[in-house]
Amino acid sequence: MSGSAADALSTRFGLDAVDVRAGLSQDELFSAAVAGDRGRTRIDGGEHDQKAFATALGADGPLVFYSDPTCTGRPVQDTFAVAWPEVEDEVWWKSDFNRLDAACYSQLLERVLAHLNERHATLYTADVFCGWDPEFAVPYRLVSEYATHAYFANIMFPKQVRDDADRDVNGWTMINVPSFRCDPERDGTRSDRAVIMDLRNRLGLVTGRADYCGVVKKTMFTVMNFVLPDAKQLTMHCSANVDRNGNSAILFGLSGTGKTTLSADPHRSLIGDDEHVWTETGVSNFEDGCYAKLINLDKEAEPVIAAALSMKGTLIENVPALPGRDLSDTDPQELDLTDSAITENTRFAYPLSCNPRVAPGARGPHPSTIVLLTADAFGVLPPVSILDRDEVMYHFVMGFTSKLAGTEVGVVEPQATFSSCFGAPFMSHKPSVYAELLAHRMDSHKARCILLNTGWSGGPYGVGRRMSIAHTRALLDAALNGDLDTVDSARLPILGLRVPTSCPGVPEGVLNPRDTWSDPEAYDEAAKRLRDLFRQNYEKQGYASLGIKAML
Repeated sequence: MSGSAADALSTRFGLDAVDVRAGLSQDELFSAAVAGDRGRTRIDGGEHDQKAFATALGADGPLVFYSDPTCTGRPVQDTFAVAWPEVEDEVWWKSDFNRLDAACYSQLLERVLAHLNERHATLYTADVFCGWDPEFAVPYRLVSEYATHAYFANIMFPKQVRDDADRDVNGWTMINVPSFRCDPERDGTRSDRAVIMDLRNRLGLVTGRADYCGVVKKTMFTVMNFVLPDAKQLTMHCSANVDRNGNSAILFGLSGTGKTTLSADPHRSLIGDDEHVWTETGVSNFEDGCYAKLINLDKEAEPVIAAALSMKGTLIENVPALPGRDLSDTDPQELDLTDSAITENTRFAYPLSCNPRVAPGARGPHPSTIVLLTADAFGVLPPVSILDRDEVMYHFVMGFTSKLAGTEVGVVEPQATFSSCFGAPFMSHKPSVYAELLAHRMDSHKARCILLNTGWSGGPYGVGRRMSIAHTRALLDAALNGDLDTVDSARLPILGLRVPTSCPGVPEGVLNPRDTWSDPEAYDEAAKRLRDLFRQNYEKQGYASLGIKAML
């Protein structure tokens, strides 16, 4: 293993003066991370500070890692694809997926490789796959200066999915070099760091202060979102589960809409909670792990994550140490998960197997139900809407939810948020590519689709109330069971959505949102305002030119 990785890096990249540590166990990577991963962890900190730590459980518990304080989430403004001529017209260029001049990139890559050779760098590799479906799983080799990143890759990605003899020919490589600083004027970057996807040569290049672990996974997801749709396979930012009778469901939704909570169903097995592909054979997870937010975690409500915090082979990211306590003297259960001093985006990576019910091979059959989740803080959308094919494409590319007042500085009333395909930053093709594939899959397999609103009823945030989780679960169960397929329904006059007039376990009075407002005319005005926001986004994004029909 070590020889093959070292040989490949020497032959392909000229990395012949480096020390390649390939095929290390998680225990070996744990020790290497604690001993050797060095860099800045505080704005006023040194460049050689310790970045990875053990808790009181040692190697039998989680590894704790601190990213650079300027990179506690994905550096979206510093994310690029190389503008090779053959991909120039295919890529969906946007502010969080920028063009990088091909000539600048080629020279930058040469400098990075020379930098590693000159430093006689120690490089840790992890050979994994992106995807559980053997037919479409892509070999992925991570090469990193930090052992933590290899440790993380081994948590998050499947291993031994199939024979990997084609790894050096068809596989993707990420070279992750925190010690290299870009020069924006010379290299064409926006700062001294960059996350770059070379779609021609199957290479990801990460430089500078971009050591947030999520870069290791989300960059590869963005790559798969480009590669697999070209093969007519639908990549999706969603959760997925399956019942005992083989009926699977996929749930799309942005943060705060309930995607993870609703997919964790005691009567269904989890396929995955984040990234999937829907092929001719069904739905499969890209990952072998979960990367959960930890901030304000309710351990009683999330017992799986709570238990996994103390498990061997997991990774806690950017949770502060307790005041006056060394991490080596701290049980992970003692950590203050409400402490956002470093970031609101504290994270935890743990194996998928920590979940009590996981579908065999993290795969399932073709979905019978598609759920688009939203959390409407304006109190306008119905708790459930039944969508036809054109409505699915429209609401899928819209990807609507809303931010709440008080959740961000300056947000004093609900704000509409649109993220195409419920994951715009990761969608490297134009939105219509995914929408057309979703509609085709939906038609081919007779899948039903609902828009499920977990937001507010009876008025906007601050006036109305959050939808009852019991009602939301009842509506979801009804959709999954097919109970909404033949139920009587009505069209809302302003929003045009089709809503059921009855549902088991749900009072009829909550199904039409206008009926829940004390002032129906105020509801009408709020509905018109939200409708207009949808229309403005539709025009702004140019969805008509992409063949998406206007539905509002």
